[in-house]
Order: sequence, then C-alpha cells, then structure tokens
Amino acid sequence: MMQISVTPTKTAPRLPDPALPLADWADRYEIVVPAMELTAIEAARLALGHFPRWVRVLMAIRNAAVAPFGLKSSGYHSPNAVEMIGLFPVLSQSAHQAVLGFDDHHLDFRIVVDVDDSSKGKVVGVTTLVQRKILFGRIYIAVITPFHNLIVSAMLSNVGKRFAGSEAR
Repeated sequence: MMQISVTPTKTAPRLPDPALPLADWADRYEIVVPAMELTAIEAARLALGHFPRWVRVLMAIRNAAVAPFGLKSSGYHSPNAVEMIGLFPVLSQSAHQAVLGFDDHHLDFRIVVDVDDSSKGKVVGVTTLVQRKILFGRIYIAVITPFHNLIVSAMLSNVGKRFAGSEAR
C-alpha cells in the first residue's frame, strides 16, 4: 500500500496556454495519485462530476447573484458541447488533457485537467484560465477567487481520496 496525500499543491500555471491564449488570470493545483492507468477525462469526471452539497449551495448563490447582470448560469450548456462534466461543457479531450469551459461577455474561462506520468503514479493537474474582458470580469474574479480556491482544492482532493490507501492500478 502506498500512502498519498489527498491535499493538492498549488503550483505556478504556464501562460500563455493554448487552451485560452489570451488568459490574463490563471491558477493551477496538482495531486499525485498511485494509478497506473488514468486518462484526463476520467480525472475530470472524478474531480468535477460530483459536487459536494456546500459547493452546490455556493453555485446556487452565485447563479442568483449574477442573474440580474445577464451572466450565464453555472449550468449553462454550450450548444457545441458533446459532453458535460458536472456544470461544465467539454470542449476538447485527449488521453492526457481535457478542456472544459465556456465564454461569456464578462470573461472566458477554461478548466484544463491534465494527467502526466510520475515515478509515483499519475500527476493530475487542474489549471483554471480566465480572460477578463471587461471591468466586471476583473471584479467578479476578485470576489470569487477565495471560493474558487476552496472549491478547486476540494474537487482535486476527491481524486486523491479515490486512490488513497489503494494499490497502484
């Protein structure tokens, strides 16, 4: 049995990123899991597919607060999305990377979930990219960042908990 930490590490994101080349705000979290086989879309489903109740409550408050401003709800379905994971449309996917997100008039955002090999298993990374288009986009990101950090960390911890105490597969 391999003991792993279920606490993600905040790391420096790489900008510019091809998933959103004009992003002007980004963050990244990583966790190592003892998995032999894990694709990016599987990691995205584990991290983003099932929100805890406290996250669903925060998202409902967010949706109510931004509705008067004409912003898309967190459950917005992109007409081009083939698949949704949790609240987010999947924009592209490969074995090593899944890109989710959508564009709105105040900002565009992408969630990039990537999986890379490591000597201890798989490194699962979640990068959030944002292109703030107008002043309201800058204010919005400033207000939600503390909540965003809690949510992303919790969601990536779910991936770690899935593998904690298990044999590498």
